[in-house]
Amino acid sequence: MHNTATMLIELGAIILALGLLGRLAGRMGFSPVPLYLLAGLAFGEGGILPLRAVEEFTAVGAEIGVVLLLLMLGLEYSASELVTNLRTQYPSGAVDFVLNAVPGAVAAFALGWGPVAAVALAGVTWISSSGVIAKVLGDLRRLGNRETPVVLGVLVIEDLAMAVYLPILTAVLAGAGLAGGSVTLLIALGTVGAVLYLALRHGRLISRAVSSDNAEMLLLVVLGLTLLVAGLAQELQVSAAVGAFLVGIALSGEVAEGASNLLTPLRDLFAAVFFVFFGLSTDPADIPPVLVPALLLAIVTTCTKVATGWYAARRAGIKGGGRWRAGGTLVARGEFSIVIAGLAVGVEPRIGPLATAYVLILVVAGPLTARWTEPLARRLTGGRSKTPPQPERATPEPAQV
Repeated sequence: MHNTATMLIELGAIILALGLLGRLAGRMGFSPVPLYLLAGLAFGEGGILPLRAVEEFTAVGAEIGVVLLLLMLGLEYSASELVTNLRTQYPSGAVDFVLNAVPGAVAAFALGWGPVAAVALAGVTWISSSGVIAKVLGDLRRLGNRETPVVLGVLVIEDLAMAVYLPILTAVLAGAGLAGGSVTLLIALGTVGAVLYLALRHGRLISRAVSSDNAEMLLLVVLGLTLLVAGLAQELQVSAAVGAFLVGIALSGEVAEGASNLLTPLRDLFAAVFFVFFGLSTDPADIPPVLVPALLLAIVTTCTKVATGWYAARRAGIKGGGRWRAGGTLVARGEFSIVIAGLAVGVEPRIGPLATAYVLILVVAGPLTARWTEPLARRLTGGRSKTPPQPERATPEPAQV
């Protein structure tokens, strides 16, 4: 009874603190992710007030948080949108991978961490934060800008690439050899292909089978199906997150919209628990030794993300300042970098502190680069990019956030 009371007290204190931190971040106009990470650092191993009673709950909650993050991401995209983006944006996606994954891999080797850590750190530096970027685009009123579909296209490619990358990472972390890794990759590719085919050909039937006019029934069916598929995917070493993402893709129309509205509060709660859990599992004393590498890596990958966005916007025929705005908008890292680092810390514990410091830097810097990259570029180029900040408008397209 005493342990239950202690757990409830600690859990209530954590959730209340998260709510207050989220409100503070909203008033300051930036993502709450860095505050959640700092809260975890403060109350975890080596922090100012370690919390012990909620460790098991936060561990399970963190897993659910990852699943819900990927499910909600899948619900935002239809299979046809993913296929269209893959056809039109794959060169930009390839440039994005080379420019931003390579610095992470090189840094891991330079630090003497070996090939397994290199695969993980490459993912940490590669994937931008869809959540932070979506908020920044809304805050800066750029959802209608001509460069915004380009930014969203790059994010879609990254999200789809996660369905291939995460199984590879899982196999590498599990110590699978070439044969085992190849089988895992083939299973992942086959699963992704099958789900896309079913979603394209029979998406309405799948959505109709899940659909319900009763909100409670819809919530239970979608959440239960997601957790079931995520667990089966984990058993096949395809990654629970990928399984959840594919469930989201398979649902469409009113079902996807209704499920998204119902699951958003749950996603926000468990995603916050996930970030706190990552902070709880990181000793603050381990961060100062990696601050310099994290800062150098952040500077390098800020430049490479800006270059990625500039190239993608140039391919799409965007002129002048729109290219710089696209590049600056893509800088933020966040939830997926932490997801990848969370998978890898069991094999290479030093990735956790480095990823925490790296994400803290770029989740704060991302909104700043989105706002100031274009004015700075204009000043450095002597005013040759004189397109005003807001006027480039696209013909209305559905937002893919």
